[in-house]
Amino acid sequence: MKLSRKAVAGIAGAVLAPIVVLVGPAGLASAHGYVNSPASRQAQCASGAVKNCGDIQYEPQSVEGPKGLKSCNGGVSRFAQLNDDSKGWKVTNIGKSAKFTWVFTARHRTTNYQYFIGNTKVGDFSGNNQAPVGDVTHTVNLNNYSGRQKVLAVWNIADTSNAFYACIDVNVG
Repeated sequence: MKLSRKAVAGIAGAVLAPIVVLVGPAGLASAHGYVNSPASRQAQCASGAVKNCGDIQYEPQSVEGPKGLKSCNGGVSRFAQLNDDSKGWKVTNIGKSAKFTWVFTARHRTTNYQYFIGNTKVGDFSGNNQAPVGDVTHTVNLNNYSGRQKVLAVWNIADTSNAFYACIDVNVG
C-alpha cells in the first residue's frame, strides 16, 4: 500500500504534535523550584498535610514573582493562602542551624539563594551564575533566634528578573 504525500505528512504531524506540546513552551514554563525540606508551605499543600490550599497544591514549584519581595506567595494572588499565618501550617523543630533543601522541576542560572526572618537576612549563598545540577541544600545559622519563626527562602534567578519564594515554619531551639 502506497501512501500519498499528504497522508504521510498527516501521519507525521499526528505523531509529532504531542512531542512538540510536551517539550515546547510548556517545557520552558516549568523551570521552577521550591523548598521541600523542612517542608515549606507549598510542599505541605502538595503533600496534603495542609488542606484547602487552592491551586498551589498542584504546582508547588510555581511561586515566582519579581525579585525583592518579602511575601510567601511571591506576589501571585492565586497563591494568597501561603501568606495566611493562621492556616495551620506544620512547624518543624530544628536546632540553632537548619538545612534547607531546594528541589527543582527544571533549572535556571542562579544569582543567589537568600533566607530571611522578618526583614533580617539570615543567609545568603551564591549560585555562581550556574544552573543547579541537582537538589541544593544550605545550612543557615539561626543562633540569634528561638521559638516559632517563619523563614522566607528566596531563589534569585540570574537569567530573568524574577525569583522563586517559599516560606517554612520552624521552631528554633
